[in-house]
Amino acid sequence: MNTIITSTNCPELKLVNRGKVRDIYDLGEHLLIVASDRISAFDVIMDEGIPQKGYVLTQISKFWFERMADLVPHHLIATEIDDFPAITHQYRDQLEGRSMLTKKAQPLPLECIVRGYLSGSGWKEYQQQGSLCSIPLPQGLVQSDKLPETLFTPSTKAELGAHDENISFARAVELCGQTLAEQVRDISIAIYERARNLADGKGIIIADTKFEFGLLDDQLIWIDEALTPDSSRFWPKNQYRPGSAQPSFDKQFLRDYLETLDWGKQAPPPKLPQDIVARTSEKYLEALKLLTA
Repeated sequence: MNTIITSTNCPELKLVNRGKVRDIYDLGEHLLIVASDRISAFDVIMDEGIPQKGYVLTQISKFWFERMADLVPHHLIATEIDDFPAITHQYRDQLEGRSMLTKKAQPLPLECIVRGYLSGSGWKEYQQQGSLCSIPLPQGLVQSDKLPETLFTPSTKAELGAHDENISFARAVELCGQTLAEQVRDISIAIYERARNLADGKGIIIADTKFEFGLLDDQLIWIDEALTPDSSRFWPKNQYRPGSAQPSFDKQFLRDYLETLDWGKQAPPPKLPQDIVARTSEKYLEALKLLTA
């Protein structure tokens, strides 16, 4: 488990995609989704891997998929190698603890982003325009404030190396149709609010998160990852102080370090010091421990 895996090599499996973090193999009826230890920031993949990151992402996704199954079906079938097709067993050393056997679905052309707190790009926009993703907000809010209500702010799904773009709900309707757009909006908010309440009891504030959904036999299902430190902002509740940026359990720690460098946020990435790599790993592991304790 301590081996850093930044890229899988499974010659007898059909690799169909290598994304910022995940390697996806087509097993015929199902997909095998492997969370590597790669980490990206500002849409650039770092050269260094983060120890046990893929394990954390997979275990946290499993945790949330199981707890939200009554709200929406999900794509997860199994996370144990012994439950995978036999052809995968020879790659156990690469797959153990970091892989999901999943159903196949047709992904929707949306990133379903849900925001409960004013942070990141939303805070920057609010300072300039008094809005968040063009949704007007009350005056007088400060950085990291809890929003008056949970907001659904979808975006496009960009190709690797490109940036997602925020879109209006009306544009989401154009892309998916009225009924489906309303369905993913309502489910996204319901998942987020349940998860936020559960995490709050474990000492974590989930400030915002991103979901992906797909269609399987015309049924909406939840795909990709589930409320991980890669797809969400996790803040330690006992250190929460509105009015500034918050300490985090997620890769915001890495982004904050990179912001101190004279780097143009384009490939190639800067070399990461070992202490930054180690502390990032610690933050991911702490999030898993707190949630699943």
